[in-house]
Amino acid sequence: MPRRRQRHMAGSGSDGTEDSDSSAEREQTNSSESDGNMPKRQRLTRASTRLSQSSQDTPDLKRAADHDESPPLTPTGNAPSSESELDISSPNASHDESQAKDQANRDSDKDLSHRPKRRRCHETYNFNMKCPTPGCNSLGHLTGKHERHFAVSGCPLYHNLSADECKVKAISREKQEEEVKGQEESNSRHATRHQTPTSKQSRYKEQVAEMRKGRNSGLQKEQKEKHMEHRQTHGNTREPLLENITSDYDLELFRKAQARASEDLEKLRIQGQITEGSNMIKTILFGRYELDTWYHSPYPEEYARLGRLYVCEFCLKYMKSQTILRRHMAKCVWKHPPGDEVYRKGAISVFEVDGKKNKIYCQNLCLLAKLFLDHKTLYYDVEPFLFYVMTEADNTGCHLVGYFSKEKNSFLNYNVSCILTMPQYMRQGFGKMLIDFSYLLSKVEEKVGSPERPLSDLGLISYRSYWKEVLLRYMYNFQGKEISIKEISQETAVNPVDIVSTLQSLQMLKYWKGKHLVLKRQDLIDEWKAKEIKRGNSNKTIDPSSLKWTPPKGT
Repeated sequence: MPRRRQRHMAGSGSDGTEDSDSSAEREQTNSSESDGNMPKRQRLTRASTRLSQSSQDTPDLKRAADHDESPPLTPTGNAPSSESELDISSPNASHDESQAKDQANRDSDKDLSHRPKRRRCHETYNFNMKCPTPGCNSLGHLTGKHERHFAVSGCPLYHNLSADECKVKAISREKQEEEVKGQEESNSRHATRHQTPTSKQSRYKEQVAEMRKGRNSGLQKEQKEKHMEHRQTHGNTREPLLENITSDYDLELFRKAQARASEDLEKLRIQGQITEGSNMIKTILFGRYELDTWYHSPYPEEYARLGRLYVCEFCLKYMKSQTILRRHMAKCVWKHPPGDEVYRKGAISVFEVDGKKNKIYCQNLCLLAKLFLDHKTLYYDVEPFLFYVMTEADNTGCHLVGYFSKEKNSFLNYNVSCILTMPQYMRQGFGKMLIDFSYLLSKVEEKVGSPERPLSDLGLISYRSYWKEVLLRYMYNFQGKEISIKEISQETAVNPVDIVSTLQSLQMLKYWKGKHLVLKRQDLIDEWKAKEIKRGNSNKTIDPSSLKWTPPKGT
């Protein structure tokens, strides 16, 4: 018994060589042991010997780990599925093997840390996705910089080009950008505030004017037939033919803008901000109109991934199918927006909707508006806002034309937070009516108002046009000799900053002898008056006498 205890203690040592030698000597001297115990002692001795060799060969194990990251194999040749398949025939075997493995893993981790990480396939291309354009194999890209594409925006075939043509155009664009960049750097060294155009710039301007001379000549008969045939063959699956409808210079500018937009979308896709297939709602069915959307709106995922949404034009509830919409319309009792009707003239009405009292309607209105606005960030926090919804009435109800929202308590005197005209009512004068109505409310409140920034592209165009019209009308009716920007602001409720920027754009504000002078440009006034006469008595104007509204007293 004492000898067995001694053997066990020796077997638990950390040095496998010493243990194997001592156990071998005791094996030779202890001839009095029974033959039945011999196989057990031999197995223990062989295991200790194997461990001694493994501990001596640890550097070899480290080198192997550097080159082979596969897990240890079982006697059957497969990777072990559990710890029970590893050889743990003796205590020192388990202890020393674990030490050797830990050391090998640490060394392999050090080497792996210096290796470049492999880029996963889904970070670049998802090969399960296909371009939606019929007949396209998803190869090539409109920018000429990528090998594959998965959206129409990057499809060469949709744009009536080949992948090779896109690559050639990309090389040409890069060369032009390098030349322009070099010219800008050389010019910036000797730039002055009022630098006259160089001879090279003047020649280039003449060349552009020459190239643009024939852009309004129209299509010839053969070209029209070719365009019609292309349209009949491909329908909406291909971009219309753009050749010969404008100058080559303008067409190339348009192609550059397309390629740049496609490159921006590709960067967003790689960063994971947008994904193919789940991008956004492509179209909505709204009343008797089917509208193509412009931007992403954060509708719930189960609705956004459908690609097409069905919206009730009165209560703005969104649905998944036309059947659900038809059943909803049969039961929907709404025929106009909730809230108070504060303006009515003819078929045009404006309703004041409180975001706190009609939260669901206002949230649905914001989600709908985001489909057509790029800079809108308000979706769900609608309680601090009032919504003024403009409608056009017929025998079926009051149809949504547009709206604007404003804060109940604005510290910066913003009279508009967000403004939208529905696409089917654009370019008909309703945008100016909404803007004019917002300034009418500011006049009643005896405040000077301004829209909240940033404005969308279309919003900026509408506001500049409105400010120009207001100032020219004021100049036309003004009979005095001296004019003050402060007086204009008080009478029109337009912010002085907006007045100054508009006067500068019209070149009606000059600095002379230390003073700013407002010039009364009669040519612009006459041009505006001629348009007013041509327009006649349009009903697309706001009548202050039709407003029935008092400013809200707190919230």
